[in-house]
Amino acid sequence: MRKGKAKKRILLNDPRFNDKLVTRFVNNLMESGKKNTAYNIFYGAIDKIQDVTKEDGLAIWRKAVENVSPSVEVKSRRVGGANYQIPLEVRPDRKVALAMKWLVDYSRLRKEKTMTDKLAGEIMAAAKEEGSAYKKKEDTHRMAEANKAFAHFKF
Repeated sequence: MRKGKAKKRILLNDPRFNDKLVTRFVNNLMESGKKNTAYNIFYGAIDKIQDVTKEDGLAIWRKAVENVSPSVEVKSRRVGGANYQIPLEVRPDRKVALAMKWLVDYSRLRKEKTMTDKLAGEIMAAAKEEGSAYKKKEDTHRMAEANKAFAHFKF
Protein backbone atom coordinates (compact mmCIF):
# COMPACT_ATOMS: atom_id res chain seq x y z
CA MET A 1 0.00 0.00 0.00
CA ARG A 2 1.12 3.52 -0.69
CA LYS A 3 1.34 5.95 2.18
CA GLY A 4 -0.32 9.01 0.67
CA LYS A 5 0.37 12.14 -1.26
CA ALA A 6 3.46 14.20 -0.58
CA LYS A 7 2.72 17.64 0.78
CA LYS A 8 3.34 20.65 -1.44
CA ARG A 9 6.32 22.66 -0.25
CA ILE A 10 5.77 26.35 0.33
CA LEU A 11 7.94 28.50 -1.93
CA LEU A 12 9.21 31.91 -0.93
CA ASN A 13 8.83 34.87 -3.28
CA ASP A 14 11.94 35.85 -5.19
CA PRO A 15 13.80 38.94 -3.93
CA ARG A 16 13.54 41.16 -7.05
CA PHE A 17 10.05 40.62 -8.49
CA ASN A 18 8.38 39.22 -5.33
CA ASP A 19 6.87 36.36 -7.35
CA LYS A 20 6.54 32.64 -6.52
CA LEU A 21 6.55 31.65 -10.21
CA VAL A 22 10.01 33.17 -10.65
CA THR A 23 11.28 31.16 -7.67
CA ARG A 24 9.85 28.02 -9.22
CA PHE A 25 11.60 28.79 -12.52
CA VAL A 26 14.90 29.50 -10.77
CA ASN A 27 14.61 26.16 -8.93
CA ASN A 28 14.30 24.47 -12.34
CA LEU A 29 17.27 26.43 -13.64
CA MET A 30 19.46 25.70 -10.61
CA GLU A 31 22.23 23.09 -10.81
CA SER A 32 24.11 21.53 -7.87
CA GLY A 33 22.23 23.68 -5.32
CA LYS A 34 23.68 26.94 -6.67
CA LYS A 35 20.56 29.06 -6.29
CA ASN A 36 22.39 32.40 -6.23
CA THR A 37 24.01 31.61 -9.58
CA ALA A 38 20.61 30.58 -10.97
CA TYR A 39 19.08 33.88 -9.80
CA ASN A 40 21.94 35.81 -11.43
CA ILE A 41 21.41 33.96 -14.72
CA PHE A 42 17.64 34.56 -14.65
CA TYR A 43 17.87 38.26 -13.72
CA GLY A 44 20.61 38.75 -16.31
CA ALA A 45 18.38 37.14 -18.97
CA ILE A 46 15.43 39.37 -17.99
CA ASP A 47 17.67 42.48 -18.18
CA LYS A 48 18.98 41.39 -21.58
CA ILE A 49 15.41 40.89 -22.85
CA GLN A 50 14.50 44.40 -21.64
CA ASP A 51 17.53 45.88 -23.41
CA VAL A 52 16.75 44.15 -26.71
CA THR A 53 12.95 44.53 -26.82
CA LYS A 54 12.51 47.78 -24.83
CA GLU A 55 9.54 46.12 -23.06
CA ASP A 56 9.00 44.63 -19.61
CA GLY A 57 11.23 41.53 -19.42
CA LEU A 58 9.09 39.78 -16.82
CA ALA A 59 5.96 40.20 -18.97
CA ILE A 60 7.79 38.67 -21.95
CA TRP A 61 8.95 35.78 -19.74
CA ARG A 62 5.37 35.19 -18.56
CA LYS A 63 4.15 35.22 -22.17
CA ALA A 64 6.88 32.71 -23.10
CA VAL A 65 5.86 30.35 -20.27
CA GLU A 66 2.21 30.68 -21.32
CA ASN A 67 3.05 30.01 -25.00
CA VAL A 68 5.09 26.90 -24.17
CA SER A 69 2.51 25.41 -21.75
CA PRO A 70 0.89 22.32 -23.31
CA SER A 71 -2.84 21.71 -22.90
CA VAL A 72 -2.77 17.99 -23.84
CA GLU A 73 -0.13 15.28 -23.64
CA VAL A 74 0.04 11.55 -24.33
CA LYS A 75 0.57 8.85 -21.73
CA SER A 76 1.34 5.22 -22.41
CA ARG A 77 -1.28 2.67 -21.34
CA ARG A 78 -1.11 -1.09 -21.73
CA VAL A 79 -4.38 -2.60 -22.92
CA GLY A 80 -4.65 -6.26 -23.90
CA GLY A 81 -0.98 -6.78 -24.62
CA ALA A 82 -0.52 -3.61 -26.68
CA ASN A 83 0.72 -0.18 -25.64
CA TYR A 84 -1.40 2.80 -26.64
CA GLN A 85 -0.53 6.48 -26.47
CA ILE A 86 -3.60 8.00 -24.81
CA PRO A 87 -4.15 11.77 -25.04
CA LEU A 88 -4.94 13.38 -21.66
CA GLU A 89 -5.50 16.97 -20.58
CA VAL A 90 -2.66 18.41 -18.54
CA ARG A 91 -3.30 19.67 -15.00
CA PRO A 92 -2.63 23.42 -14.59
CA ASP A 93 0.25 22.84 -12.18
CA ARG A 94 1.91 20.35 -14.53
CA LYS A 95 1.40 22.69 -17.51
CA VAL A 96 3.59 25.33 -15.90
CA ALA A 97 6.13 22.73 -14.71
CA LEU A 98 6.51 21.29 -18.23
CA ALA A 99 6.78 24.75 -19.79
CA MET A 100 9.53 25.79 -17.38
CA LYS A 101 11.39 22.51 -17.81
CA TRP A 102 11.30 22.78 -21.62
CA LEU A 103 12.44 26.42 -21.57
CA VAL A 104 15.43 25.57 -19.36
CA ASP A 105 16.34 22.36 -21.22
CA TYR A 106 16.20 23.87 -24.69
CA SER A 107 17.99 27.05 -23.62
CA ARG A 108 20.88 24.85 -22.42
CA LEU A 109 21.13 23.33 -25.91
CA ARG A 110 21.42 26.69 -27.68
CA LYS A 111 24.67 27.86 -29.26
CA GLU A 112 25.17 31.24 -27.51
CA LYS A 113 28.20 31.70 -25.26
CA THR A 114 26.75 32.27 -21.76
CA MET A 115 23.74 30.70 -20.09
CA THR A 116 22.24 34.17 -19.64
CA ASP A 117 22.34 34.72 -23.42
CA LYS A 118 20.96 31.24 -24.08
CA LEU A 119 18.06 31.69 -21.67
CA ALA A 120 17.25 35.18 -22.96
CA GLY A 121 17.27 33.89 -26.55
CA GLU A 122 14.97 30.97 -25.80
CA ILE A 123 12.54 33.15 -23.80
CA MET A 124 12.34 35.74 -26.59
CA ALA A 125 11.84 32.99 -29.19
CA ALA A 126 9.09 31.34 -27.11
CA ALA A 127 7.34 34.68 -26.60
CA LYS A 128 7.23 35.07 -30.42
CA GLU A 129 5.90 31.48 -30.74
CA GLU A 130 9.09 30.05 -32.21
CA GLY A 131 12.13 28.22 -30.87
CA SER A 132 12.75 24.68 -29.67
CA ALA A 133 10.60 24.82 -26.52
CA TYR A 134 7.58 26.04 -28.53
CA LYS A 135 8.25 23.35 -31.15
CA LYS A 136 8.19 20.73 -28.36
CA LYS A 137 4.73 21.95 -27.32
CA GLU A 138 3.52 21.77 -30.93
CA ASP A 139 4.92 18.23 -31.29
CA THR A 140 3.17 17.18 -28.07
CA HIS A 141 -0.15 18.57 -29.34
CA ARG A 142 0.35 16.91 -32.74
CA MET A 143 1.02 13.56 -31.05
CA ALA A 144 -2.14 13.89 -28.94
CA GLU A 145 -4.17 14.79 -32.05
CA ALA A 146 -2.82 11.76 -33.94
CA ASN A 147 -3.74 9.42 -31.09
CA LYS A 148 -7.23 10.82 -30.51
CA ALA A 149 -8.67 7.46 -31.63
CA PHE A 150 -7.40 5.86 -28.41
CA ALA A 151 -8.98 8.46 -26.11
CA HIS A 152 -11.64 5.93 -25.02
CA PHE A 153 -8.91 3.98 -23.15
CA LYS A 154 -8.63 6.81 -20.60
CA PHE A 155 -7.64 5.86 -17.06
